[in-house]
This record gives sequence, C-alpha cells and structure tokens, in this order.
Amino acid sequence: MGDLGMRWSDVSGLKIMDQAMRDLDPLKVRRAGAMALNRAGSQGVTQTRRAMARQTGLPQKLLKRAMKPIRASATTLEFLIRAKGGDISLKYFQARETQRGVSAKPFNRRRVFAGSFIKGGRFPGRVDLRMNGHVFKRTDADRMSIKKQRSGVIIPTEMVRDESGKAWRQTVGKVLPVRMQHELKRLTGRAFS
Repeated sequence: MGDLGMRWSDVSGLKIMDQAMRDLDPLKVRRAGAMALNRAGSQGVTQTRRAMARQTGLPQKLLKRAMKPIRASATTLEFLIRAKGGDISLKYFQARETQRGVSAKPFNRRRVFAGSFIKGGRFPGRVDLRMNGHVFKRTDADRMSIKKQRSGVIIPTEMVRDESGKAWRQTVGKVLPVRMQHELKRLTGRAFS
C-alpha cells in the first residue's frame, strides 16, 4: 500500500504566519488548518490522478477507485491519499487482439505481447471466450494451461514516482500557503492582508 501525504511542518512558507497565529484560539486555528489542508489536498489529488493517467496509461476513472483521499481534521492536521492495488491486468490498457498477439498500452506506450490472446478460434472468425476481456497466454501445450497476463503497473508504487509525485508536491506547495492565508483572513476578520 502506498501513501502520499502532507503535514503542517512540510511547507516552509507557513513559518511566517505561525507567530501571528499564536494569539488566536487554538481550536479555531486547527480547524482553519484542516480546511486549508483539505482544499490543497483535494486539488493535489486531482493533479496527481491526471499525471498518473498520463504516466501509466490507466483511465482516470480506474485510478479514482484505487486512490482514496483521507481528509484532515482539527485533531490530525494530515491529508493522505491511500492507494491500493497490485499488478494491474492488461485488460485495462486498451487491449486489442492482433494476429501476432495482444496489443496493449501499459505505461502509455503501445506494444504487442506476442502469443497472448483475448478470443479463441482461427482468424478471422475468432469468438469471445467469455473471460471478461482479460488477456491470457499459454504456459505449455496443454489446452487449458493458460495464465492471465499482467502489465507491471502497480498503482501505489507509481503514485509516488516521477510525474505524479512531482504534481502532488508542486500543487500542495503552491496552494497550501495561499489557502491558509485565506482561512486566517476569514478567521481574524481580515486582519491579515
């Protein structure tokens, strides 16, 4: 299971406001912090999901099911993205059958997996095997010794790497100080400007 998260101490731009907040009611400040974290986190989730779709080749709809945001509260002051999932089946990468094998697009690069199949029979009259569109490959000459083919894309691992991890850090680093300043203005009756 992979997690991306942010804590109050992660952003250096908030140190200036820290002194001014010491005079305010601690519970209200914590609530304002949670609201700022949740807003920045929600925007970060969106940007991370978009980057992961480009990086892995998976549709955003599937990534939304695999990535669950855990929102901050006044007690935790922590926003997390909890990701689950193992090696994703080739079925989810726009797999289509050719005479040479199945063509799919893991890591957003189309390639042919030689000897693999989705349907049965001879070309051109192939029939559906009723295996929900999964991609298989024979393990030996026996008729039913087949194995489901995987892509090598593991969502929790990919979430913290490359473009998706960078998208999270950039979005949160840019949005969180602005949102915290907004919440403090609202909390103090525009004393901060």
